[in-house]
Amino acid sequence: MGKAAQVLKLVRKINVGRMFDTAREISQQTGKNRLAVLTDIVWCGMKYSAGYMDYKVFAFYNLNGKQRATFVTRGYNNELIRRLNDKAYWDDFMDKVKFNRRFDRQLRRDWLEFAGSTPEDLGRFCEGKEWIMSKPLDACCGKGIEKLRPADFESMEALHEYLQQAGCGLVEEVVVQHPDIAAIYPNAVNTIRMATILTGDKATVVYAFIRIGNKGHVVDNLNSGGMAAPLDVETGKIKYPAADKDGIVYDRHPQTDTPITGAIIPFWKEAVALCEECAKVIPQVRYVGWDIAITEKGPVVIEGNQFPGHDILQLPVHCPDKIGMLPVIKKALGEA
Repeated sequence: MGKAAQVLKLVRKINVGRMFDTAREISQQTGKNRLAVLTDIVWCGMKYSAGYMDYKVFAFYNLNGKQRATFVTRGYNNELIRRLNDKAYWDDFMDKVKFNRRFDRQLRRDWLEFAGSTPEDLGRFCEGKEWIMSKPLDACCGKGIEKLRPADFESMEALHEYLQQAGCGLVEEVVVQHPDIAAIYPNAVNTIRMATILTGDKATVVYAFIRIGNKGHVVDNLNSGGMAAPLDVETGKIKYPAADKDGIVYDRHPQTDTPITGAIIPFWKEAVALCEECAKVIPQVRYVGWDIAITEKGPVVIEGNQFPGHDILQLPVHCPDKIGMLPVIKKALGEA
């Protein structure tokens, strides 16, 4: 798809009212003329395939042309996924049961396909487990996921009925995260998103960040009040403070007062190797965001995402040099 087609696709999806609201907000924040800001937003859409939210979130109004050209924008990210990820294989990632079947070895935990199971099957799975995780087949952003204690139900039949009514797709063993990561925030499994690009038989980790829960929530997703911080791909060190969806920056966790910046992720080399291994399982999908949890025994795969996001690692607080992710992406593709 050419640049003109990308721009046309973005234009068709524009919420004009929100774009004008964004221009007004930026004008009030920066003191710049509203019409000038709006014109610049439109220009960036044509030049860089950037949506108006890209313009706001990446603070394009503070960047020059060379700096803007280093950012992975919404349009570029969509085109990258179109180029690298064969849509015929997306369901292997979107359907949680299919994913677990394909990546059973990398999951490194017990799981049960709920459809067609009986209370007896569920009872055998729950044996020796204090807690279990219930997931719908199409879970996204942590929605529909429940942590349940079988002992809280009168019988295995009652638990089975509850899961059926809740639309459960699969049941999994609960992942117990490493104490070093639990120390930052213990109420959720704080997962690592690690994106790989497969070129030939070489898998390259192009970025990584840790998502951290907050406000008592049992999931770490940003849409559920969580935060994220980028990791150094070579060392597994948290490079910069975390930020949430509202742009609030956290150098220490507000609930535990544990330092975030500078923390080291345990089993980092093993986590990188695990993602590189996963990247080769379905080579028709070459650009994937892997969600990894770190346990006391090492990394485990939670899920894979065939449509990785592009925004969270390019926030101003995470780009003090005002350089985005595009150079890293292009290098992994051999296009640098």
